[in-house]
Amino acid sequence: MHSIKRLALALSILAIAAAVLFFVLENQQSVALVLFGWSAPPVPLAILVLVALLAGLVVGPLLSGYIVLRSRRRLRRSLRRAEQPG
Repeated sequence: MHSIKRLALALSILAIAAAVLFFVLENQQSVALVLFGWSAPPVPLAILVLVALLAGLVVGPLLSGYIVLRSRRRLRRSLRRAEQPG
């Protein structure tokens, strides 16, 4: 059973790597981004998309963690107020 899970994991990783490689090879045209008059040097489209994906993978969990911590803080504060006599 353990070897089947390992095989499935290896095949999944291989499939994802193949999809990324295929995407990169198919999107080699260069594009230059312009933002507020500033122009970035031309880079392949695949690199821009992968950088945006990785940025989203980093920013998403950070924002959700911040929201969870903030809501826990608010919940604790409201529980303390409810426990206080008065």
